[in-house]
Amino acid sequence: MSSKDKYLFIIDYWVPFPTSEYGGIVNVIASNEQECFEILANEESFCEDYVHLIMEKIVTATKLKLADDYECDIIDAFIT
Repeated sequence: MSSKDKYLFIIDYWVPFPTSEYGGIVNVIASNEQECFEILANEESFCEDYVHLIMEKIVTATKLKLADDYECDIIDAFIT
């Protein structure tokens, strides 16, 4: 991944059952996996108890290279 490029990461929610009854999907725009992790780990609405599980889900996430320049951030989250 080039440092100038941006990617859409489509990530399976990392919080296990029963805390997350059905799981979910989180969509993040980031330049690389580390930036994606930092965005998710710093998001206050996600439970801090499961931060250690985030990187595994980022590594296995679908990553789509974006043609245009977008701001890096969480763009959508559907979690249960």
